[in-house]
Amino acid sequence: MATKTNPGRFFEDYHIGQVIAHAVPRTVAEGERAAYHALYPARHALYSSDAFAAECGLDGSPMDDLIAFHTVFGKTVPDVSLNAVANLGYAEGRWLLPVYPGDTLRSVSEVIGLKQNSNGKSGVVYVRTRGLNQNDEVVLEYVRWVMVRKRDLDAPAPETVLPELRNVVPAEHLVVPEGLTFEDYDFTLAGEPHRLGDYEVGEKIDHVDGVTIEEAEHMLATRMWQNTAKVHFDATFREDGKRLIYGGHIISMARALSFNGLANAQMIVALNGGAHANPCFAGDTVKAWSEVLDKAETGAPGVGAIRLRLVAVKQGAAPFALKGEDGKYAPEVLLDLDYWALMPL
Repeated sequence: MATKTNPGRFFEDYHIGQVIAHAVPRTVAEGERAAYHALYPARHALYSSDAFAAECGLDGSPMDDLIAFHTVFGKTVPDVSLNAVANLGYAEGRWLLPVYPGDTLRSVSEVIGLKQNSNGKSGVVYVRTRGLNQNDEVVLEYVRWVMVRKRDLDAPAPETVLPELRNVVPAEHLVVPEGLTFEDYDFTLAGEPHRLGDYEVGEKIDHVDGVTIEEAEHMLATRMWQNTAKVHFDATFREDGKRLIYGGHIISMARALSFNGLANAQMIVALNGGAHANPCFAGDTVKAWSEVLDKAETGAPGVGAIRLRLVAVKQGAAPFALKGEDGKYAPEVLLDLDYWALMPL
């Protein structure tokens, strides 16, 4: 009997230079913004008010940066991570153009690295993904690597190719949206008075608030991004009978929580690196803290850039928990994310 369903790709199905055009373009609209702000405590003014965005030189309020990320990411799941054991990391992410309501996004990925694991049962696949709008303009690009199962354990291992990736996107490579200015920035409407000069490299900020993860909400969010990974929906897919929370759900939750202390870190413009350190399940309560890693000026009037480490933890975590003496993440750490954001000087 012929089958017409998609089993997903396995490790031996990838080769260096392979280009995958992912299915189902997605037109994003105000509905996605409303749903996003209902799912997360997202309050950054630039993404909440057309009037505020216009005062900052934009045509209107863009979609939240992570809406663009999740939409582009979700397109790739059936082709890249449907049979993944784990999503291992990110690098060289850059937001290149704002996404506005009415834009249609699609995704294309190129395989840039392969390495079979020593157990012969799986391997690591590196892809560079680009999200394009209806005008074929690249709005977002990033590299991620995933551990993928093999279908045939006897399939020969490919030649190992490990891409050379930057640890940090250089400040001079950050793309500031055309027309953006923070010269007349309204700190009162933004919610906090702190500008770039008020933050010191090495400073740590406890974002205080917490949100308990609900089963229905995380599945609703993941469906919204059309992410089809079985582990997020099917309680029979894991031996423990639990549905794994999509890592992007934790990214958005932590970013939204970071408003308390970083309300003026308005736009994410680069993703330097990230790790989903430990799994998250419904019932876990997520909190977040940030560390200032670097600061820079940009060529845009009044616009600076702040490099932040955003850490999401669950209940029971010690203050500013990260890693133990063995160099491994503490078991309560869920996310370790390194990114650049734009902030008033």
